[in-house]
Amino acid sequence: MSRRYQSGCLYRERRKAGPDVWVFRYRDGESNRKEQIGTVEQFPTKSQALKASELIRANVNRETRTPRTVAELVAHYTANELPNKTPYTREVYEDYISRWITPVWGTFTLSNVRTVAVESWLRTLSLANGSRAKIRNIMSALYSHAQRWEFFDRNPITLVRQSAKRKEVPDVLTADELKALLLELAGVYRVMVFVAVVTGLRVSELLGLRWHDCDFANGEIRLSRGIVRQRETTMKTEASRKPIPMDAGLADVLVGWRAVCPYNQDGDYIFASPDMSGQQPYWPNSAMESHIRPAAIRAGISKRIGWHLFRHTFGTLVNSEGADVATTQALMRHANVSVTMDHYVQAITSAKRQAQRGIVSRLFPFVPTPVPKQVGSC
Repeated sequence: MSRRYQSGCLYRERRKAGPDVWVFRYRDGESNRKEQIGTVEQFPTKSQALKASELIRANVNRETRTPRTVAELVAHYTANELPNKTPYTREVYEDYISRWITPVWGTFTLSNVRTVAVESWLRTLSLANGSRAKIRNIMSALYSHAQRWEFFDRNPITLVRQSAKRKEVPDVLTADELKALLLELAGVYRVMVFVAVVTGLRVSELLGLRWHDCDFANGEIRLSRGIVRQRETTMKTEASRKPIPMDAGLADVLVGWRAVCPYNQDGDYIFASPDMSGQQPYWPNSAMESHIRPAAIRAGISKRIGWHLFRHTFGTLVNSEGADVATTQALMRHANVSVTMDHYVQAITSAKRQAQRGIVSRLFPFVPTPVPKQVGSC
C-alpha cells in the first residue's frame, strides 16, 4: 500500500546566536523529522526556502528509503558503488570511512554538513596532507553518489580546501647508495631492486610482470597488469599501459635471471614465489622487511627504504641524466600528461632509451649472482 503523500511543513526558527533558519519538518514512519534548509540570509523569502526544500520533499515521498544521514548514505554507497571498485580500493575506502568519516559525521543529516566545518575538522587531524586529502576526496565521492541518485542537490565538499602536498621532500638514493645496496643483495631480491630502479615501475606493476611481457627483440617491456594483495588488476590509465624501454644492460640482467630462476616459462611471473609454487609473485612487504631493508642497513644507508622510494629515485636519476620534462613524464607514465604532451613524447623514444641507458651504466658493473632454485621465502 502506498504511503500518504506528505507536503511537509516549512517554518522559520529563531536562533539565539546567528541568523534565523528555515526548517522543513516531515513525518518519517512513526517519528517526526526536521532538516535545516538554510539561513534567512541565504533564502530571504519563504518562497525561496520552499523551492530549496523541494528535493527533501521529493525524497520523503519516495517509495524507497532515502538516506537522511551521512551514515545512511555510507551504507547506500557501500552497497551500490564500492562493489564496482577493485578489492584493494574497497579496503582503503572502507578503512577511511569507518575510522575517520562515520565516527564524526555519521549522525549529521546531509544538509547539515558544511564546507567550512569539514575544512576546519581536517586541519585538526594529525595526519599527512595526503591522508587528509584522501578523506576529503572520499567524502566528496559520497556526496557525488547522493547527487547521482538524486538524494541531494549539491556537494558541499567540492569547495573544501585541502592540499595533498608533502610537508617534506621524499628521500631518494644516490647512484653510489644504489650500488652499495645491490652488492648487499643476492638472487631475486637484487634483480627486483635493479629492475625497479632502472624502470621506475610501481611495485604492483613490477610484481605483475610475466616473461612474455619482455620483448627482447624490440627492447621493450609491455605492461598490462598489476598485482595488489596477490590479486591481478588491470592498468587504470592509458599512460600506465604504455610500454617502457628495455636497455641492453637491463635485458642482460633479465636474461641472466631467467637462466637460473625456477619459473622461466613465457606465462610465468618473473618474480614468482617458490613457496606459492610459482602461482603468485613474492609478497612485496615480506621482501622489503626481511631482505631489502636489512641489506640497506648493512650497506650503511640510513634513509627509510621502501618500494616507492625506488620510483622517486628513478625520476631523480632520469632528470640528472639531462632528460627533458616530457621524457621524464613519459618514463614515469603519469596519467595527467596532456594530449599535446602525449603526442610529443611519441616522437622521443630514443630520448627515453638514452635516459634509461644512463641510469643502467651508472649502476654497473653489476652481474646477478647465480642462485639455487629455492630463492627465499615469499
